[in-house]
Amino acid sequence: MNGIVIATLIVGVIGLLIGAALVAAGKKFYVEVDEREARVRACLPGNNCGGCGQAGCDAAAAAIVSGEADVNVCPVCNETAIQEISAIMGVDAVQSVKKRAFVRCAGSCDKTSVKCNYVGIQDCRSAVLSGLSVWQCDYGCLGFGSCVEACAFDAIHVKDGAAVVDPEKCTGCGRCVSVCPKNLIELIRSDGKAAVACSSHARGPEVKKACAAGCIGCKLCTKQCEAEAILVEGNLAHIDYDKCVGCEKCVEKCPAKVITRL
Repeated sequence: MNGIVIATLIVGVIGLLIGAALVAAGKKFYVEVDEREARVRACLPGNNCGGCGQAGCDAAAAAIVSGEADVNVCPVCNETAIQEISAIMGVDAVQSVKKRAFVRCAGSCDKTSVKCNYVGIQDCRSAVLSGLSVWQCDYGCLGFGSCVEACAFDAIHVKDGAAVVDPEKCTGCGRCVSVCPKNLIELIRSDGKAAVACSSHARGPEVKKACAAGCIGCKLCTKQCEAEAILVEGNLAHIDYDKCVGCEKCVEKCPAKVITRL
């Protein structure tokens, strides 16, 4: 019986010593956490999409509080949330320009045709690594949906062989942009009126041969734009949204109908 009592006492003493050591270590190595982190984190959406360039919403909150990131670093936050974060940080609210993703390709199945049959992992990145040109247009959307898998908001789907963004669901997080191996997706201003649905840098005759919905680089859009918001480089038109006034003359006059209304 005495042995049991002694063993119990020894275990109890050891437990107390370990507990005391843990308390001392906790105090010694305690890292003070700014209470603003929790408050900022509560304003963030919690999607952990990585669109802000951080590992997740916790990391984004820490970066905002430490000054490493702006109060409007989260592309998913609405203006109300940004104002709340600004108030917590004691800075003036930053008016952010909301953006949405746009696929610079309109080459659906009825606009272009298959060049070869791809047999492999149904993923755009794998298809690109295979070196095969699946569609007649070497610049167009492959349609295997890497962007669909990356989107946490169900805002992008493949329709008739090409990816299409739902502007009502898109938050502009940019994950689809980063995973597209052909760099077909870009973030544009949500208040933009038009966009060029093509990424081909081929010359006009080659474009027409490959796709019925390609930019032929005719520069008619640049001549129509009084705001000088459209530039044709490498046989491809591109819109400068900081200059665009939304007149939509480019949409009306584009002979290839590749500049679309948003």
